[in-house]
Amino acid sequence: MKLPWRSDKGKGKSKNSEVRSQNSECGDAGSYESVTIVESRTSPGVRFTIARMSFARRVELMQRIRELARRADFLRAGQAPEDKMDASLAQAEIERIYVAWGVRAVSGLVIDGREAGPEMLAETGPEELFREALAAVRAETGLTEEQRKNS
Repeated sequence: MKLPWRSDKGKGKSKNSEVRSQNSECGDAGSYESVTIVESRTSPGVRFTIARMSFARRVELMQRIRELARRADFLRAGQAPEDKMDASLAQAEIERIYVAWGVRAVSGLVIDGREAGPEMLAETGPEELFREALAAVRAETGLTEEQRKNS
């Protein structure tokens, strides 16, 4: 697994989500927004507030997924079916961490009568929206397509 050591942001955009950045760079008299809004393509009206990458956030993410990523790589190399299953479980946990780490808010989505948040999206939300939020977070981390396949 390749960890997001550096940002390759700008070399490609997520195919699953349309990203609209608020004051995307420090152009407006030095102002900078630490989040970006992503509009869902699969569920009109749903918007994800995604945390933008910073040095400290990159370090935090790497610390949170490092051991799981190593374990997933190790298990993926195994031949036994249980190793493959355990590798898939570790990968799913990494994906859940990405969404919990990167999605600050979800708007326009009601699950079981309650306004959904990032945790609720992962726990009881539609998997299609979870995958879309995951793609938006990965796009914001600046991972290349190759790195996304390995993370």
